[in-house]
Amino acid sequence: MTFYILDSDHLSLYQRGHESLSQRLVTIPPEQIAITVISAEELIRGRLAQIRKATKPQQRVYAYHWFIKTLEFLRDFKVLGYDPQAETCFQSLLAQKIRIGTQDLKIAAIVLSQRATLITRNRQDFECVTGLTIEDWSIL
Repeated sequence: MTFYILDSDHLSLYQRGHESLSQRLVTIPPEQIAITVISAEELIRGRLAQIRKATKPQQRVYAYHWFIKTLEFLRDFKVLGYDPQAETCFQSLLAQKIRIGTQDLKIAAIVLSQRATLITRNRQDFECVTGLTIEDWSIL
C-alpha cells in the first residue's frame, strides 16, 4: 500500500479549495494520506504571524478566525510525528550537506523513514534528496 504525505504547499492549496488537488484526494483512501508535524507547525506559525501583525480590530478578528479554521482543518489529517527514526534520517541528510532548508530536510526525513511518497510542488529542493519519491498533484 502506498502512503502519501502532503507537503505544506499542498496543504495550503487544499485549504483554499484547489480543484485538481481536491479531485485527486477524493480518489485516495483517507488512511493512505497524512501530513507531517513539520507541515502542521509551518501552517500554525503562519497563522500566528498573521495574528502578531494584526494591529486593527478587523485584522485581529480575521486573523483569529483563520487560526481556528486552520486548527480545524489540520484535525482532519493523520499527523506523523518526528520520531527517533526520522531524526536518524535527518542526521544522515545533514551529513550529506544537502542544500535545502532545515524544515524541508525534516519533512524529507519523515517521508523517508515512513517509506512514503511526498506530495509537493517543491521539486527543485526535494529532488536533491536521494531516494525520496515525490509527486505533484496540483497539476493535471
